[in-house]
Amino acid sequence: MNNSGFENKRTGSYPAPMIGVGGIVFNAHKQVLMIKRNQPPAAGLWSIPGGKLEAGESLTEACRREIKEETGLDAEVKNIVAVVERRIEGFHYVIIDFLAVLNNAENTAPIAQSDVSEAGWIGLDCLADYRLVEGLGDIIMRTFSLYSGGRWLGLCDGDDKGTDFILC
Repeated sequence: MNNSGFENKRTGSYPAPMIGVGGIVFNAHKQVLMIKRNQPPAAGLWSIPGGKLEAGESLTEACRREIKEETGLDAEVKNIVAVVERRIEGFHYVIIDFLAVLNNAENTAPIAQSDVSEAGWIGLDCLADYRLVEGLGDIIMRTFSLYSGGRWLGLCDGDDKGTDFILC
């Protein structure tokens, strides 16, 4: 293994980078929608709903699908709020995090589905009590600061196709 810690143990080479998406969803009670991962990478840690982009999918379609698959909730995907690169546990991900808004404010009870062991709303003031994936707490808090201030900054879907994003 090299010093970067992400060499693939099976082949002795670096893993091919994969594209991932995540959806940051807030409710009216200053809570964020979170899931507990039950598969690598970061198994056992809390994160926002998300996963790998599938062939033929747009970024927004993937984000909407992952939120639905992991929590059972439908959301409208809005702006890109963060892009992170993670090379851990034999994986190499470039992850694009979006702000998303629930489609139905009445149906807000998440149900853990797919590859997660838990799903729920976590108060922003309680995030420090949870083992989060690296860097996520700061991304959530910065996103909430903009969202709660009525500012929709970030990169917006320029053509409503979920493929081209420009500065808002």
